[in-house]
Amino acid sequence: MKTRQPDNTAVRTALWRALHVLIDEKPYVIDDKIGYNLIKPEAEWQERPDMKYTERLRASIVARARFVEDVAKTEIENGIKQYVVLGAGLDSFAQRNAEISSQVDIYEIDQSDTLIWKEEKLIENAYKIPDNLHFVPVDFETTSWWTGLLKKGFDTNKKAVVSCTGVTLYLTKKAITDTLKKMTLLASGSTIAIAFYLPLEQLDEEDKPMQEIAMKGAAASGTPFVSFFSVEDIVKLAGEIGLKEIQTVSTKDMIEKYFKGRTDNLVPASGEFFLVAKT
Repeated sequence: MKTRQPDNTAVRTALWRALHVLIDEKPYVIDDKIGYNLIKPEAEWQERPDMKYTERLRASIVARARFVEDVAKTEIENGIKQYVVLGAGLDSFAQRNAEISSQVDIYEIDQSDTLIWKEEKLIENAYKIPDNLHFVPVDFETTSWWTGLLKKGFDTNKKAVVSCTGVTLYLTKKAITDTLKKMTLLASGSTIAIAFYLPLEQLDEEDKPMQEIAMKGAAASGTPFVSFFSVEDIVKLAGEIGLKEIQTVSTKDMIEKYFKGRTDNLVPASGEFFLVAKT
């Protein structure tokens, strides 16, 4: 019987978050080694090319993780009782924020193998899985994450906050449009924060070579990058679908929020931006 394994992208993302704590200077943008504790990587993992030569990508990963958690925490403090994490991977919000996470039902949505592996490893490593943490296995292209969410007890009559990072790059534009349309079914006043990726030609020059390497590597591993958008295209799509209070958050905004005054020159790569909106 084949042993279930988490998605390679989920593992890489978790290790980047840990590497930030292990080698970057304080203050940490986010302090998260839980994924690392579950993975228990090989001794020389920090020397892997995808770890050693990707500082700006690592900074992007920790920036987006901090950003969506800040959005979620604000909404929870304002009384929202449901938090949906689309493309959860090895996210550890529930484990690191026990007090605030105990106030909401958290729905982690991702591929079945990743979620099963994660649940097993959390138990093996003595991390508590509370009753309000729900794992929702889906395949974003072939099954409905919305149907899976409803089956796990999600209440469409209650407002929610939804975060989505590291997902849209791998989906067709049809699947992305469908995902955004599903979000309009959330109770009025719900908040979404979803990451999108700029086309190669819109990246800063210093980030283009790394992005080209990443694109080739993703294709070779069977998980090609599929969809890129300009900010203008996403704002237009969000408006057409019926989302409200539409804002976008850029790499420059992330630098201002989380990297200002750092002494180690850590800054995120260009290329990723967030759509933040209300239903």
